[in-house]
Amino acid sequence: MSEQKQLHILTISCPDTTGIVAAVSGFLADQDAFITESSHFGDLVSKRFFMRTVFTSGAFTPEAGELAKKFSRIAEKFQMVWGIHDGNRKERVMLMVSKFDHCLNDLLYRYRTGELNVEIPAIVSNHPNLKSLAEWHEIPFYHLPVTKDTKEEQEAEVWKLFEELDVDLVVLARYMQVLSGRMCDKLRGKCINIHHSFLPSFKGAKPYHQAHERGVKIIGATAHYVTSNLDEGPIIEQAVERVDHTYSPEKLVAVGRDTENMVLSRAVRYHVEHRVLLNGTKTVVLK
Repeated sequence: MSEQKQLHILTISCPDTTGIVAAVSGFLADQDAFITESSHFGDLVSKRFFMRTVFTSGAFTPEAGELAKKFSRIAEKFQMVWGIHDGNRKERVMLMVSKFDHCLNDLLYRYRTGELNVEIPAIVSNHPNLKSLAEWHEIPFYHLPVTKDTKEEQEAEVWKLFEELDVDLVVLARYMQVLSGRMCDKLRGKCINIHHSFLPSFKGAKPYHQAHERGVKIIGATAHYVTSNLDEGPIIEQAVERVDHTYSPEKLVAVGRDTENMVLSRAVRYHVEHRVLLNGTKTVVLK
């Protein structure tokens, strides 16, 4: 039995039916666990149920392995996709970036101040420009250049780092390379990207300049899981800002950067706190 309280996060996805909440809360009570936070959602369209429960162990709560073994009986009954996560463990996040540094800077600041409760074992870039920033934060920097002909070999190096460093999540903090379909499949549900919400309306180079030429009134950003369908993965977080005819392209870029920072940091936080559950091509974010 556990000698001290341990924080756990239980996440559940299953077909929606009667009695799920009662079964989960009853089980935790029987195991001397104390629920500190719980949220759930029943999707009327997909007919699936989603639940996130945070609880602490009591004097008679079994260790995590035994607890999971006991809960598996309930999980099997309700056909659950589930996990019991260590709430005290910091998720290991690998950041990937090219030359634009605003998202990387923002994430590193939140990491340094403790706002983002993670470990960052590596920063990977296809350019050497941001090595000094990584060194200032005392984070290992890996310069892995890539061309069309070396993409497979470069991604093999990235995957090697992912496995050797025991990485939980990859964040593309303005990494301006398209991952291969094979890499996207290997990182399914474990890789977050940020892009401007002008996609797909304003594809290609200088999307903010294209938006300026069209006189847009709202700009924004979207954070989503990476899939082999470019920029069409399950959306985690979005935000918009109102703009008007007085905004120059440069000012639009500045507003866009701030929005991208905010959206990406939220998405990363939601993920590492186990608040994001996949619902087909969508997500359920239990805040």
